Amino acid sequence: MVPADQGGGVMRADVLADGIDGLDEALAAVDAFDQVLVTGLLRPQPAQAAGLSGLAGAVAGTPLAARVAEAAEKALAGGAGEDHFVALAAARTALLGSVHDALAARAEEATGRPRSEWDAPGPAERQPVNVTAAARSWLSDLARCGWRGIDHEVVSSAAPVVSAMLPDPGLRRLASLLDGFAAELAASCPGAALDRVPARRWADLWSRALLLTLPGAAGAPARGTATGRLLPLGVDVQEHATAVQAQVHAVFEPADGAAPLLVRASVSASKPDTVVGAGLWQLLRPHMSLLAAVSEGRSMDLVGMPVTAEGDLIWSDAHARQGEPADPFSTARVALPTATGPATAPLDRHPARIAVPVFIEGYTAEEDDAGLTFTLTGQRLPVDTDRIPAAGPLTPASVAASVACIGLLRWDAGSFGVQPLAVETTVRKKPVTVQAGAWAGGTADKAGVKAEKAATDAAAVLRERAGRLLRK
Repeated sequence: MVPADQGGGVMRADVLADGIDGLDEALAAVDAFDQVLVTGLLRPQPAQAAGLSGLAGAVAGTPLAARVAEAAEKALAGGAGEDHFVALAAARTALLGSVHDALAARAEEATGRPRSEWDAPGPAERQPVNVTAAARSWLSDLARCGWRGIDHEVVSSAAPVVSAMLPDPGLRRLASLLDGFAAELAASCPGAALDRVPARRWADLWSRALLLTLPGAAGAPARGTATGRLLPLGVDVQEHATAVQAQVHAVFEPADGAAPLLVRASVSASKPDTVVGAGLWQLLRPHMSLLAAVSEGRSMDLVGMPVTAEGDLIWSDAHARQGEPADPFSTARVALPTATGPATAPLDRHPARIAVPVFIEGYTAEEDDAGLTFTLTGQRLPVDTDRIPAAGPLTPASVAASVACIGLLRWDAGSFGVQPLAVETTVRKKPVTVQAGAWAGGTADKAGVKAEKAATDAAAVLRERAGRLLRK
């Protein structure tokens, strides 16, 4: 997307800056309810009435209205049961879903690219009722004690529930969520001593987990197969202390000549906290040949690759082979403007999930105390340089010196911004392309080689220590 006077598709940056009716009110209702969960509902206080009534009022006139109104009344009286907490979680999720839909529609208007419609999946496999009921019971206990009231005794009650869920493939999604949530809470105990409570994040995890305990909620999205050419755009790296994920965003051109689609392919791995930077690729690249194609600037030819209704490729190297050279900026200029975006599953409708691939050029990069921004057709677009991974050569400085950018359009802190994945810039008076995933398949770059060697040494030390412990 470039300014119209430069011969490309129009990037309606002005649309992104316009306000959305009802957005602030919806988020205010969510924030007020989140504060209710901070204090907890074991002994409700009058101050919590506004948060509960505000949530109920925000869904008035919807099919949830009666159940949420009853749940808010019971919660304020201190008599809320599991069904009431589920209703409150559903109302909160519906509000954030409406915010997501409004923002996604605004992004669609700005990019001029349509989205696919969501097709409801078929009936899900039946889940063990006793295990999901135990999960709901634990989550309800959390709501009663509140984030300020958590302690190790309350949090540790999740452990047997998670252990019972893990052997069942149909419950692993919920089990992983509960396990990670409980670990995060345990690291923050006691809640009364916390300087700051991540109210939005913990309420997100709580409400999502509650809804996943309902029959059919954790069903896998419908799948199809993809046969055609995959043209990578860039890699988004998400790193935590003990895990890392690389998500490749790409344009897929079906072999039957149908309209191109925006798709994603992800690979994840557990990691020790000592493996960072370029060393992360050693953990990821053995599991997905696509990473080598990204760093080499090549396409991939897919035959029968499984793909979900949300545009996620269930990657298998058996269904892919290396294709012809494919420059990501050529893909962004030619194929991206005509690609259809993926549908979004109901429970994934959340503002934080918005990540729309965009191509921008003809901007002016400016940096001040507020950070880096691109000024495009008179509108300022914040650039999220904090999301640039250390696992590649892309840096804030190269983004600031760039003339074109492939990125992900995101919404955070009340405004749209762009997360850079790759840029065109000038180095020593020569035009070059710099990608966040340039080292994904290996590199001869001195900095990348040094980082990979350090990661190899760290992994060798860890293996030796593990072997020593096992021998003991």
